[in-house]
Order: sequence, then structure tokens, then C-alpha cells
Amino acid sequence: MRTGVFGGTFDPIHNGHLAIARAAKEEAALDRVLFVVAANPPHKKDNRLTAAPLRVQMTEAAIAEERGFQISLIEIERRGYSFTVDTLKSLGEEDPGGELFFILGYDSALDLPHWRDARLILDLATLLVAPRPFCADPLPALLRDRAILLKTEPWDISSSDIRSRIRKNEQTDHLLPPSVLDIIRKKRLYQPCP
Repeated sequence: MRTGVFGGTFDPIHNGHLAIARAAKEEAALDRVLFVVAANPPHKKDNRLTAAPLRVQMTEAAIAEERGFQISLIEIERRGYSFTVDTLKSLGEEDPGGELFFILGYDSALDLPHWRDARLILDLATLLVAPRPFCADPLPALLRDRAILLKTEPWDISSSDIRSRIRKNEQTDHLLPPSVLDIIRKKRLYQPCP
């Protein structure tokens, strides 16, 4: 099975995430895309994340109508920090004859040589790299023959931008799936402190 692994805090998941996953699924002929909701990412030690059950609920709602999109709780169920290499090892063991593709943004790909066990990550999965605006630097030499650049439009939006817009009561309807927007409104997520 050809599996795309798309990790993130998804706080919240947005239309850019979905566009990248669709492009990866189509361009790499993936059988499925696993949305791996991060529990405790080591590069976001100082960030306060929305509770994992709410991030899972938003992700499930966003992908509910998408064929071949599934959620994985592998990192939430693991204790401690969530390292990509550990996730890829575990997923590879679950499907020994399968092929893994790790989906990430260009900005993250530029930093990947500094990740834990970067070379092993490249042995475990082919990289599917989504373009990001304003990323003109070439990919590091380590990745050049191991990465496929997706042909999707770059998304100039991030989850942190969306959280900021919600706190400022700015429009986000065009950035979020309606089901996710509904959860955010009902649960009053990302509201300014009184």
C-alpha cells in the first residue's frame, strides 16, 4: 500500500492542509493519506496547543468526506515527544510491504537535515514537498534525490495566522472547512482572553 504520512498539530486543520494532501494523493498515486495528529512536537516546546481531543475532532471533521484520508493517533498514544522517525518506523512495521511517503512543507524540508535521524527518515519514506511562498532556497543536498516537489499552489496561510485572525474577530470562513469552523465556534476556540 502506498501511504502518505502528513503530520502536524492541526491547530486548526485548514484548507491549505487539505489542498496539500489532495495534491500528494493524486501526484504520488497514494492509496491513503494518514493525518498524524502530533501530541508533543519537540520543535514546539513553548507553544500552547489546543487539547489533543479537540484537534483530533477538528481533523476528523475536515477529512470525513475525503476518500482515502484517515486519521492516525499514533503520536497521541505515544508518551513523550513525537519524533517523525519513530512514527515512520512504527507505520513501516504495521505495513512491511508498503511504501511510505512523508508529506511536508518546503520550509520544513529546508530544516529536515537537523531533525533527529534525518538520514533514517529518508530511508523510511520518500518526501513529498509542498511549495511555500517566499521559499526560494534550494533543497539541502541530502534531500535532492529523495524529494518530489508537489505541483500545488503555495498556501500563504498557517494555523497560527488563523488563530490570530480568530482572536481579532477577522474573517476565516474561506480558510477553514465549514465543519472545522463550526467546531471552533461551538467550542469557542482561539478566543481572546477576557
